Amino acid sequence: KKAGELLDAKTLIGSELLGESEQMEAIFYKIEKIAPTDANILVLGENGTGKDLIAKAIHQHSLRASKPFVKVDVGALTESLFESELFGHVKGAFTDAREDRMGRFEAANGGTIFLDEIGNISLQQQAKLLTVLQNRTVTRLGSNKPMPIDVRLVCATNLPLQELANEGRFRKDLIYRINTVEIIVPPLRKRGKDIVLLADHFNQIYSQKYMKPQLSFDKAAREKLLMYPFPGNVRELQYTIERAVIMAEGDELKAADLLFSPIEFATEGAEEPKETNLSTVEKNTILKVIEKHNGNITKAAKELGLTRTALYRRLSKYDI
Repeated sequence: KKAGELLDAKTLIGSELLGESEQMEAIFYKIEKIAPTDANILVLGENGTGKDLIAKAIHQHSLRASKPFVKVDVGALTESLFESELFGHVKGAFTDAREDRMGRFEAANGGTIFLDEIGNISLQQQAKLLTVLQNRTVTRLGSNKPMPIDVRLVCATNLPLQELANEGRFRKDLIYRINTVEIIVPPLRKRGKDIVLLADHFNQIYSQKYMKPQLSFDKAAREKLLMYPFPGNVRELQYTIERAVIMAEGDELKAADLLFSPIEFATEGAEEPKETNLSTVEKNTILKVIEKHNGNITKAAKELGLTRTALYRRLSKYDI
């Protein structure tokens, strides 16, 4: 089947990625256009919006679909693990390297590598990644033999990379390299009727999993779903429906069965004061560091991990 035949407004790749809203239709159209190419893709969106499903959809509708799809949460890799995990190592490269081991780039050869949480890696890690992407080769840790790689790159982050770049915390040349095409995944609260579509989908999955009769939402339950802002996005909706199905009595899901995450509630409720407290902490930290360096802005900025420009902006913001 051609990609176009599989990509419709309601469903993509079976039932993994669902949506009928205008925003999702636009994303499906974009995936249809870019999937058959080898363009590097940057997927942006809040946590829980399904960025990994978008990455998988791009791979499954690409010419590399029969080859590996390798996901790496690069934001979780420590400085010491980053190179050996991504690029591999040879026996004896470090204390625990008891055998040769291929890295994730080699494992993805011919297919797609998906680097999740790309915005969380350090400048040093960014430089190493950029070298690999520019040369299209990897050199295993402890070796000096570069190996050619053929991968399609998809990256994702929930952080504003452009802002990080302006503050000197993310390399602009790396942004250009990973971002031939950008896909912005909308938060669930902006997807309208998709909320009910997804709720029905999860209801069906968990009714089967927990051997319940096919439950239906009453009118009040549907209204409650549409009124809630879902700060945890699709992931929060999924867990909400799973919990409701487990606890449901009878064959109908009522508004009272829908208990939203106390974690997300706590975050939402505490947002204003938390921001004020963070501002106070940041202001006090800046004051202490500037005092420590006797007013030397360059040294203070370096210790705070900011550029001079970013520090001046904060000085202006806090009237320091």
